[in-house]
Amino acid sequence: MKRYGLLYLATFIVLIPLDFLFLGTIAKSFFQSQVGEMLGEVRLLPAVLFYLLYVVGIVIFVNGSAQATWQSSLVYGALFGVFCYATFELTSLALLKHWTWSVVAVDISWGAFVTAVSGTLGLLLADWWSPR
Repeated sequence: MKRYGLLYLATFIVLIPLDFLFLGTIAKSFFQSQVGEMLGEVRLLPAVLFYLLYVVGIVIFVNGSAQATWQSSLVYGALFGVFCYATFELTSLALLKHWTWSVVAVDISWGAFVTAVSGTLGLLLADWWSPR
């Protein structure tokens, strides 16, 4: 159980700053230009719940296995990110009239990248803090 707690904490510590940097700085103007009229104020509770649950998913499906390596975490993290972000993006594209293919492409790519990196670095940090 201690191992899962370390993986969760390490993954969370990597994911949050990366995602906030991307959403708040790097891609902010892109999303504003593409779907800005659809964006409202961030609702804190759903955002917090998303991050708490998403990191649980990363630990379960990406870096939590006893056999997990940095290589497997990189691959499974990218795949998990693609599947999760594609679920939201393609559903939005199907249902929301102002959603764009460029938003879909950017966000799915970001999901693959940030999940692969946070899952992999989370594993490496947990191994460093408490070797298996």
